[in-house]
Amino acid sequence: MHVQEWLETVPAVAVYALVGIVIGLESLGIPLPGEIILVSSALLASQHGDIDPVILGACATAGAIIGDSIGYAIGRKGGRPLLAWLGGKFPRHFSEAHIATAERSFQKWGMWAVFFGRFVALLRIFAGPLAGVLHMPYWKFLTANVLGGILWAGGTTAVIYYVGIVAESWLKRFSWLGLVLAVLIGLTSMLVLKRKAKKTAAATTATAEPAPAPATVGD
Repeated sequence: MHVQEWLETVPAVAVYALVGIVIGLESLGIPLPGEIILVSSALLASQHGDIDPVILGACATAGAIIGDSIGYAIGRKGGRPLLAWLGGKFPRHFSEAHIATAERSFQKWGMWAVFFGRFVALLRIFAGPLAGVLHMPYWKFLTANVLGGILWAGGTTAVIYYVGIVAESWLKRFSWLGLVLAVLIGLTSMLVLKRKAKKTAAATTATAEPAPAPATVGD
């Protein structure tokens, strides 16, 4: 069943709780479709008056901030062995190439990697635990975590909610044409992000490969 169709079958309180929990667990470091749940819920709120977009955005924001903070605490205590363990459990998300990419981002941007990482699927999972592993000062992490969580969760909810309202009026005029256009825009954005992530991972892997040993010349 489609995510939005399933969300229509549960009460508003359950939707708020689901959004907060899923986003919290994703921010903690567990690969879950937090963004898909948030977008689907915000779109549902634009079509049904039972779901309050303000409460939805607040639950998403709280889940993002709390989940990231717990991930930071776990990463600070578990250290690099935790990343190795996660790599064994979730090799697709916590491969050495992905960890190296995220670590380079942290070394280059510092606390801003936590802030901007909220908007990138790969870094959104890594941000909390990796900041803890790298012993980023907590006040820096918390500042970036709170600002990023509010802007990403609250902003995504607001944008999708108002786009949903506008799209609904468009769909009444253009029927399936507006829906197809919305789907194409969403798919294009996802493909671009995935392509960039793959290129970055490939470049990291190539950099990490050891250089071939020089050939020995006989006497």
